[in-house]
Amino acid sequence: MSVALQKLNAMTVDVEDYFHVAAFEKQIQPGDWDSLIPRVDLNTRRLLDLFDQHQAKSTFFFLGWVAEKFPDLVKEVQRRGHEVASHGYAHTKVHQQTPAEFRADASKAKDMLEQLTGQPVVGYRAPSFSINKQSEWAFEILKELGHGYSSSTYPVKHDLYGVPDWPQQPYLRPEGLLEIPMPTLVMHGKQLPIAGGGYFRLMPYWLSSRLISKFLQEDKMPYMFYFHPWEIDPAQPRVQGAGLKSRFRHYVNLNRMENKLAALLTQFNWGSLEQVYQSELQNSQ
Repeated sequence: MSVALQKLNAMTVDVEDYFHVAAFEKQIQPGDWDSLIPRVDLNTRRLLDLFDQHQAKSTFFFLGWVAEKFPDLVKEVQRRGHEVASHGYAHTKVHQQTPAEFRADASKAKDMLEQLTGQPVVGYRAPSFSINKQSEWAFEILKELGHGYSSSTYPVKHDLYGVPDWPQQPYLRPEGLLEIPMPTLVMHGKQLPIAGGGYFRLMPYWLSSRLISKFLQEDKMPYMFYFHPWEIDPAQPRVQGAGLKSRFRHYVNLNRMENKLAALLTQFNWGSLEQVYQSELQNSQ
């Protein structure tokens, strides 16, 4: 086995339901959430079984709203040896909030998760990777709330998120917070998004595998993958009225995702962010 395949990489799951996604925010308002039938509990438990089958560990970034509705799910994730982290409470983009609103949202989610697990919640991921140059103040708030790391930036050019000129490797912020950006692969002078999600569903598995392997060989650092529980659920309700691009991004190859995940879990070695960056987090304390 090559060194690249032996390396422990970070598996991450953003625990939210299909109706929380930014792609449908014009069609589904937060006030509608309670009237919809949730699917996140069942889908996340399917993922837990899949991870068990492959002896893989993950960081689960829980939306506070989900944790409030399904407290036993949070406890089950912890019981099976995975890391519980925060995705904020209401899936509001950071740059759409004031600092006071962001503090309230992040604090509510963190407190709720810590009450459920009895453990400090070290990690945070912003909805839609929405910490950018206009909202850098969020890092200081996260540090003040007691978070040890954030995984909230994606150094690519994208119509919904991304700051291309921000660091591409994990780094200690001036606020004392470890920021772990989503991985990119530089090819032909461009930074390609290779972290998972819709890109992983869209591309054939052989291509994703090749890009991840190239990243591991060239960057000499762990790789990080992310996705959502709704991505293994082709039977989810179809949201009416969304644009063609949003529908394509959300629904493409949902029926293939679980098998592709199984292949990914088989080919590479997976742990939580807390495991992968244990020494860096200790040094940042």
